[in-house]
Amino acid sequence: MRTRTTLATAAMLAVAALLGWLMALGRTAALAQDKPDAADPLPSWNDGPSKKAIIEFVTKVTKESSTVFVPREERIATFDNDGTLWVEQPMYNQLAFALDRVKVLAPQHPEWKEKQPFKAVFDGDLKGMVAAGQKGLVELVKATHAGITTEEFESIVKRWLAKARHPRFQRPYTECVYQPMLELLMYLRAKGFKTYIVSGGGVEFMRPWTQKVYGVPPEQVIGSSIKVKYELRDDKPVLARLPEVDFIDDNAGKPVGINKFVGRRPVMAFGNSDGDFEMLQWTTTGKGPRFGLIVHHTDGEREYAYDRGSHFGRLDKALDAASRNGWVVVDMKKEWKRVFPLEK
Repeated sequence: MRTRTTLATAAMLAVAALLGWLMALGRTAALAQDKPDAADPLPSWNDGPSKKAIIEFVTKVTKESSTVFVPREERIATFDNDGTLWVEQPMYNQLAFALDRVKVLAPQHPEWKEKQPFKAVFDGDLKGMVAAGQKGLVELVKATHAGITTEEFESIVKRWLAKARHPRFQRPYTECVYQPMLELLMYLRAKGFKTYIVSGGGVEFMRPWTQKVYGVPPEQVIGSSIKVKYELRDDKPVLARLPEVDFIDDNAGKPVGINKFVGRRPVMAFGNSDGDFEMLQWTTTGKGPRFGLIVHHTDGEREYAYDRGSHFGRLDKALDAASRNGWVVVDMKKEWKRVFPLEK
């Protein structure tokens, strides 16, 4: 009896020890996701001018003995989303969402079959949608994002992201994010920076998933929005989404949005297109140390190669202005070891 008891006790102790080890290992893995490698905080970046410029700037503004030290409360870094943090080709991901919503809602709107830009959606006419310009895209967003509560919209976004796949990479859109930029976000937060997303995309389209994917909480996401109003539905108070644009957070709207929702001029700003020009310009012309960076899509094999002639994420004016403003331009093909998290 003693032998059996001893063996049972030993087995239980071994299992407990194993469970304890696994839990400790899990905690270590979780911490590793929140803290960059001290030896190399940007392991997916090749050693080159962009990586060097980032680390040198962050080091000098966070070192207390530095003549350009920036207090923690002033360390604000803003990031565009489409084309800066995740793929924006062959079209903006939120546009892909809106197109799917048009098809879902089509039975309720037979008039859409002959009305642009909706007709272009049913015909699969991407050029026609592009030709509709920003006005047409706004019409699609208003029609497909309104008429429901904010909670209902969040649920729809989450369900779509769980099922939708990028047409080229055949992965969920939330896996088509740039590993080098994820590392940069993590590195900056470890150095006391508060990271914000400042995007032309819809704020309520981004907020349901940015914390999980980027580590950026919903209150630090600034984006375009449609109007909402407080009302009672079935005697329950809700925020109802209206088919009216409230704010477009792109181009000159980005500094306005940052000033309104952050209240400080950023120390660092990151973008990839002409839509980020004003944000980069406003950030880097402030007093004290400032840093601006443009992600230049030059890798047609691993991702996409585009700039001046692109319908989505056009980079023309900002590319020409980069050198005279001292903005770092990242050559994706040369300076990123890998593009996506799941890339080998």
